[in-house]
Amino acid sequence: MLRYKIVKVGTRCYNNLIIVILERLDMSTISYKPLNLYRQFKTAAQEFPNVAIYFDKPYASFPELGLENTYQTVFEAIQKRAAQFAAAGIGYGDKVILYKSPAFDTYLLAVAVTALGAVPVMISYHLPSSNLDVFAERLEKSFIVYDQETEERVAGMTRTDLVTKIFLPQVLVQEAVAFEENLLPEDVIQYMTHTSGTTGVPKLICHTAQTMGWRVAWQQTIFDKMTERGLLAFHISPVHSRYNIGVSSAIGLGFPLYPLSSARKDDVERALALHRPSALETHPNNFVQWARLAKEKPEVFSSIRYYHSTFDAINIGTLRAFLEASKEQDPVFMQVYGQSECGPMILRYHRLENLGTVSGRDMGIGLEGYTEARITDAQGNPLPAGENGHIQFLSKGRAVTYYKEDARFQDNVYGAWWDSGDYGCMTPEGTLLLKDRQVDLIEHIDSNLALEDLLLDKLDFLSEVVIIRDVNGAPQPIIALAEDAEMNWEAWWAMVADLPLLKEPILMAYDDIPRTATMKVQRLKMEAEMKEKNL
Repeated sequence: MLRYKIVKVGTRCYNNLIIVILERLDMSTISYKPLNLYRQFKTAAQEFPNVAIYFDKPYASFPELGLENTYQTVFEAIQKRAAQFAAAGIGYGDKVILYKSPAFDTYLLAVAVTALGAVPVMISYHLPSSNLDVFAERLEKSFIVYDQETEERVAGMTRTDLVTKIFLPQVLVQEAVAFEENLLPEDVIQYMTHTSGTTGVPKLICHTAQTMGWRVAWQQTIFDKMTERGLLAFHISPVHSRYNIGVSSAIGLGFPLYPLSSARKDDVERALALHRPSALETHPNNFVQWARLAKEKPEVFSSIRYYHSTFDAINIGTLRAFLEASKEQDPVFMQVYGQSECGPMILRYHRLENLGTVSGRDMGIGLEGYTEARITDAQGNPLPAGENGHIQFLSKGRAVTYYKEDARFQDNVYGAWWDSGDYGCMTPEGTLLLKDRQVDLIEHIDSNLALEDLLLDKLDFLSEVVIIRDVNGAPQPIIALAEDAEMNWEAWWAMVADLPLLKEPILMAYDDIPRTATMKVQRLKMEAEMKEKNL
C-alpha cells in the first residue's frame, strides 16, 4: 500500500471548496496491483456479482446478453467468447487485432482474448486497409477479428498472408471448447492501443500489467472519493487506452456501468432518460457537441453530479452549461489531461462558483510522487514558471514502447520524463497551462487553443472553431455552426476585431471536419488539404 498526495494547491486558482476536496485526496491511499483485464473482471464478478451493467442497445457479438445485465452474467458471456476464440485457434502469446464497430462489446472481447494469454491489439474501426497492412507487418503474425462494419476494409488488405481472419458472426456459431485460464506475466506486453495518427500511420502503444496497474491506482483514487456508488455513464472510444483503465477501475470498486453506444444528441437524450446516471464521462469534443442540448434541455443531465472529461481541455462555456444543468448538490466537473503513452496525468476540479477565476487552459496539478508535469526547452532542459516550452510528463503508468518502433518511442524519452508533444507553461502556483500541440504552433499567436475557446465561449451559434495554418502560415479559422443556427457575421467580426489577425473563416459542417477516434481534430490533415487547394 503506497501513499501519494496531491501537490500543493494555489489559492489564486481554487476556492475553499475545491481545496477541501483536494485535501481529501491528500489523505487517500492508493492500492497498487498489476492489471490483467480478465483477472480483474473475474474478481469483480466474484465480489459484486449482482451489480448492474446496462446497455442502450443489444450487441451482436454477445447475443446472450440483454439490455439489463450484471457483472456475473457479463463475465459468463466473456468466458463463452473466450472458449469460442480458443476453438478458432487463438492461444497463448498470439496477437489479436480487434477491428470492429465501436462499442462496449469491443472491450468485452478484449477481456476474452486476455483469458487465453493472447494480446488484444485495439484498432479503431475507421482506419483504412493500408493502415491494417502496416500493423500486420509490424505484428508479423496475428489474428484479426472483425464484423460487418469493418468487413470491406479487411477485404481490402494486401498483407493477408500475415493475418488469420476471424469474422465475428462465425465465432458465435463455433462450438465452445474447454479452456484453461493462461494469463501472461505482469512484466510483458499484455495490451496494445494506437496513437491518434494525426501525423501519419498510427504507432502501436504497448502496455504491461504493471504500467496499466498504476493507471488504475490513479483512477481508483479519484473514484473512491465519490460519496456514493452511483451509475457511471460513459461514451469513449473503446480502443482508446483510457477505456480499459476506466472500466477496470470502476468494476474493481463495484460501480454499476452504463456504456453509451452513440454520441448523437437524440440517442444521448433517450439513453439518459432510460437510466439516470450520477456520473458521465466522454471526450471533450463530445461535451462541446452536447452543450446546446444541456442548455436547451437541462433535464437530460439533471441527475449528474460528477462530470469527467477524457484527456484534454474544455472551454469554460461548455463546463458551465453542464454544471448548470445538474440539479444535484455541489456538481463537479473533473477535467483530466493526459496522453495514451502516460495515462491520466493532470487534473482540475471545476464548480460553478470557481469558473470565473480559472482559465479553461489551466489543466491543474498532478499526484505527487505518481504523476507530474514540467516545461522544458527542445533539448529537455527545464524552464521556469511562466516560460513556454515542451510539456513533459513523469508517470509510473508510462507505456513501455511502440511495437517494432522503439527508436521513435525513445525519441520522446528524457530519462524518467516523457515529451508529450504538447506546448505550454507552468503557473507560479504550480498548475499547468496547455496552449497547443508543438506541431501546430502559429507565429505571433500565444495559444491557438485559447483563441478557439474564447470564440466558442462568446459566439453561441458555433459548435466548433479550429485555427490552422494556410499555405503561407497565416492563421485560418475553420468554423462549424451549431445545429439549426445561422452564421452571425456581424458578431464574428466584432469578436475578432481585437484579436490577432485572422483570415476570413471557412465554414464546414461539423461532421465534415476530420477527426481521430477520440474526436480530436486532425489539423495537419486539414492543412494538407488546404495546400492541395492552394488556400
